[in-house]
Amino acid sequence: MTAIDDARALFRTLTGTEPAGAWSAPGRANLIGEHTDYNDGFVLPFAIPHRTYAAAAPRGDGRIRVASTFAEEPVEVALDELDRLFPSAGAPAVPEWAAYPLGVAWALLSRIDGSGVSGIDLAIASEVPVGAGLSSSAAIEGATATALDAVWGLEADPVALALAGRRAENEAVGAPTGIMDQMASMLGVADAVTFLDCRTLEARSIPTGFADAGLEVLVIDTRVSHAHSTGGYRERRASCERGAAALGVAALRDLSVADLPRAQALLDPVDFRRVRHVVTEDQRVLDTVAALTDQGPRAIGGLLVASHVSMRDDFEISTPELDLAVETALAQGAVGARMTGGGFGGAAIALLDRSLVAPVSDAVHAAFAAAGHAAPHVFTVTPSAGPRRDV
Repeated sequence: MTAIDDARALFRTLTGTEPAGAWSAPGRANLIGEHTDYNDGFVLPFAIPHRTYAAAAPRGDGRIRVASTFAEEPVEVALDELDRLFPSAGAPAVPEWAAYPLGVAWALLSRIDGSGVSGIDLAIASEVPVGAGLSSSAAIEGATATALDAVWGLEADPVALALAGRRAENEAVGAPTGIMDQMASMLGVADAVTFLDCRTLEARSIPTGFADAGLEVLVIDTRVSHAHSTGGYRERRASCERGAAALGVAALRDLSVADLPRAQALLDPVDFRRVRHVVTEDQRVLDTVAALTDQGPRAIGGLLVASHVSMRDDFEISTPELDLAVETALAQGAVGARMTGGGFGGAAIALLDRSLVAPVSDAVHAAFAAAGHAAPHVFTVTPSAGPRRDV
């Protein structure tokens, strides 16, 4: 059975009836631009084919019930209790998995007069790998937001739905993430990356040219799970905020590479390295957009590698498994490779010729086995479309 079948079957088990519909949203991979989003910077992600599905139908009692194939028991609350569940950022008062869809409902209801909104049942199933840095959380948020928007007749635009997802993640779940993941999921376009200014939320699609160039994006999921709400991510964000304050700017977005000598003079060595990563990564995003537009996708390999080195050495969020994945892909002839996502585990991506997919996959599996690492999950992804109604 596929994930959409699983969602519909779970809905039938939950309610004894058929859902009114099923909606989905994709995970995302980030071509380049890591930890720049919450610094008001630039990112270049794309939606992937792997999706999360939400089967849904209204109910007449003013309550919301959510169920997931990842959890044994559903969670049910009154819609008017959501304000008491999520008063501020912190540990959610419900199981963490349920805080994502319930948090989206809370965020959407906070924007409208919810007195006329019906209760709703939601059943969720996903094919996005969890903990791989492919934003399974934004896919849950996007699928939920799209289903709620349809059932409740909100007619919200994709950016508003993305903002509801971010608020759910920040305030309901307590993970201090930026806006990139939700916007990438909601604005995905086939065969294109989304060039997003995280300050203004201006976005445009940039054709990748991967298919015409005979290139594939290979995801190497190290199966080293990470969690954004844990300390490493939070510490990096705090370090960036200290750097911006010391340099007198609203966000690190407001600095350029020319400001780095001044930053080095003002900051302690750790905070300086964090700042240097973000400032140079913003520039790498701009350079990647220019290269894709003017020269084609084979021109971006060095930028991908430089991004990984910066995350490994300056932001210190890579792992031995991620480094091995990148080094092995490059040694086998990849155009470029880098870790993707928040770090501390998750996945790397490699841009490579289609003929190299099998040899690189084999080489990565062999390298992981030789190093004593668990076997990775290796698969290709293509830039794909955003949310949709499936049934």
